[in-house]
Amino acid sequence: MRSTDISIKDVSFDTEEYLYRTPIKFGGVILDRVTLLDAEVEVESRSGKRARGRGSMPLGNVWAFPSRVLAYQQTLAAMQRVAERVARIYSQTTLNGHPIEITWRLESEFHRAAKHVASELQFTEPIPPLATMVAASPFDAALHDAFGKLHELNVYRTYSREFLDDDLGRFFGSHFRGVAIDRHLSLEPVDQLPLYHLVGAIDPILPTDVVNPIGDGLPESLVDWIKADGLTHLKIKLNGDDLDWDVQRVLRVQSATESLQRSETKSRWRYSLDFNEKCRSVKYLLAFIERLRVGAASALERIAYIEQPTGRDLAANRNNVMHAASAVIPVVIDESLLDLESLLLAREMGYSGVALKACKGQTQSILLSAAAKHLQMSLCVQDLTCPGASLIQSAGLAAHIQGVAAIEANSRQYCPNANVDWARRFPGVFVIKDGTMETKGLNGLGLGAYSAE
Repeated sequence: MRSTDISIKDVSFDTEEYLYRTPIKFGGVILDRVTLLDAEVEVESRSGKRARGRGSMPLGNVWAFPSRVLAYQQTLAAMQRVAERVARIYSQTTLNGHPIEITWRLESEFHRAAKHVASELQFTEPIPPLATMVAASPFDAALHDAFGKLHELNVYRTYSREFLDDDLGRFFGSHFRGVAIDRHLSLEPVDQLPLYHLVGAIDPILPTDVVNPIGDGLPESLVDWIKADGLTHLKIKLNGDDLDWDVQRVLRVQSATESLQRSETKSRWRYSLDFNEKCRSVKYLLAFIERLRVGAASALERIAYIEQPTGRDLAANRNNVMHAASAVIPVVIDESLLDLESLLLAREMGYSGVALKACKGQTQSILLSAAAKHLQMSLCVQDLTCPGASLIQSAGLAAHIQGVAAIEANSRQYCPNANVDWARRFPGVFVIKDGTMETKGLNGLGLGAYSAE
């Protein structure tokens, strides 16, 4: 028991709905809207001092709860009902401690609640753990935000021994004994990070590809975005089930942008590739790499990493290992990363890096990033088309975790109307210049998004 410990006094939440400026395709699904879940948590210290924290996250049901049986509205409604149960669990707990300790001890209750929700809705398939984590993440974020505000600190200054037992072994067992949770964290955010701009599978590359102009003043093709924002990092969405199309997509991006890659900045250009789990096996990925090696070596050498190319259920596909692919290009685990067990399995299967996402929870991101760093795996921070406060949280992760080389931020492309008020308060985060996001100001109280409140 520490004098800095908190208890939870009140929990509430609401939702917001936004239509996308332009649709995005991933995992074979075209998405044109988003539901944000905004949470608020009030906490109290042992001395009676109180503070309120806030968190926000897209529910992202197409990504977190993919289903061939259930419709979009059904999976969204299920995640909203899980969020209601999570809010109740947080509000009724009598636990005291640090936000990491509280959420860690409550997490199993969240998943049990999700099982009950699936039963009540008479679903023929379970609610995935990933969907539960996404639904719970705004409450976890609000708890961390409140803790920082109560102690009048940026929350990244509270992950030390002064505020909690920071030995990772306490959470992950004897193999991690002696590993400090904050060993890989910086007290101050880095000044800036290159931005990975998303090239969606249906996004226009050249201005001549634009069939139905939006006409809202924002760029409408990849080339226009590059010119407007000075981009040097591109995340290319691929299909994973059509080798010719995937290779040609990369070649077309390379061809369209090569003239824009000035000789003095060529070394800065990077690509990341996302097959959205659609590759049937690592053989497909190796064939893709070989085709690029023969047809576009210059594009191949710019690939910084490949996101999880095959299905997220690693345990069901233990033979689908990534060693041969990751020996050529780093391969990072994304959708499969749920807990320590999945992290260790992915490492055993040849994944060389970890993709962190704020939508899986601030608590999990901090703990698993420490474990991954200890296991000498690379780290990147990825997006769920997060607008507003959720992007501030995601950018804060990327800016405070050592070794993260760049950041994703897709809402400026697909959901800019949700960013209007935020761009006035954090212009460096929401307005990209010279291909970079300014992150040096992400040191406000709590998570930094609501530090002025």
